[in-house]
Amino acid sequence: MVRVVEIIAPTRLGHGFRWLLASSWTSNLGDGIAIAAGPLLVASQTEDAFLVALAALVQWLPPLLFGLFAGAVADRLDRRLIVVTVDLARTVVLVALCATIVTDSISIAVVLACLFLLGTAEVFADNTSSTLLPMLVHRDDLAIGNARLTTGFITVNQLAGPPLGAALFTIGMAWPFVGQAILVALGALLISRISLPPHRPDREQRGRLRQEIGDGLRWAWAHPAVRTLMLTIFMFNITFGAAWSVLVLYATQRLGMDPIGFGLLTTVSAVGGLLGTAAYGWITRRISLGNIMRIGLIVETLTHLALALTTSQWVALAIFFVFGAHAFIWGTTSITVRQRAVPTALQGRVGSVNLVGVFGGLVIGSGIGGLIARQWGVTAPFWFAFVGSAIFVVVIWRQLVHIAHADAGSSAPSQGDHADLDSGVGN
Repeated sequence: MVRVVEIIAPTRLGHGFRWLLASSWTSNLGDGIAIAAGPLLVASQTEDAFLVALAALVQWLPPLLFGLFAGAVADRLDRRLIVVTVDLARTVVLVALCATIVTDSISIAVVLACLFLLGTAEVFADNTSSTLLPMLVHRDDLAIGNARLTTGFITVNQLAGPPLGAALFTIGMAWPFVGQAILVALGALLISRISLPPHRPDREQRGRLRQEIGDGLRWAWAHPAVRTLMLTIFMFNITFGAAWSVLVLYATQRLGMDPIGFGLLTTVSAVGGLLGTAAYGWITRRISLGNIMRIGLIVETLTHLALALTTSQWVALAIFFVFGAHAFIWGTTSITVRQRAVPTALQGRVGSVNLVGVFGGLVIGSGIGGLIARQWGVTAPFWFAFVGSAIFVVVIWRQLVHIAHADAGSSAPSQGDHADLDSGVGN
């Protein structure tokens, strides 16, 4: 057991990292349960494609509304306390949702309200959590730290959680959310054990909140690599959000899957992510970072086309396997670039700018996807995603060179250098 722990979380990363890893894996299992159970709960209350897409939208809207504010709060207050407080608030909302299910007072309006509250809480929890790793491990260990966190995310959030959530849902609608509430509360307890170095600015050093948010925006825009990543993520999340907002209807109506089958889509994607984990170091040693990004954009574009064409469950599962590997490679590279580039004092704000880009694209995409699906059927959003992604590939193609050639001597502000990841990412 000691040897396994040492392999997963090496001693040199410190006890703080181990507490962070344990909390992340625990909370992610709870959230993984909800990945399948949440859409199934929505589908149990309505079959209207627009309302199903609206359920995705209300979860993706809070980061757009509160993301920049959450980033400024993370740079001002005790980051550990923020995560613990918000996770406890999420637990309260989940308990209330379970109560409405048990008392048979559940409705689509109640579900949408709870999803919005949970999404709002996650804005503060997720944005602040992303600032903790750079405070706990050396810069050179950020890649392995992110790889371990992402491996746990894939294993418990996407691999174990969704089929467990679907199975619990078939037993009783409340059970998945009871389990999620317990796991989120346990994650808050684990994160409370972390000891962070001083990071809160003195009151005299604080500017106005609006000014601090503006500083984060200007820094992110001035840094070529960070700017390119954020623009790429924003554009591709519009097309991704359009297709994935009706995924539960696509799986049940187009592919003929039952709740367990729907959960398997995420599970197979997670298996692909594990393959990406194992091959990531090998890939980054042989392929330039710019070309890895370009390949990823092509893979995502063709994913939408393939899903639009197929009616086979087995073909869809194979597609999700490949997409899962792509998603891990892209996500790990993106967050490591950002963490290496951004100074500690700006981690929350720059991370929030990225968060707004991520969910801004998802909100726009989900709205489009719901309207398209209502008018032309559940396959139409995937055709929109294919055409839109193909256009975006052409637009962003040449800009990806900024990521591959990012260095401390770029035109960005002099704070916070970062290196080319071609030789530094991987296990």
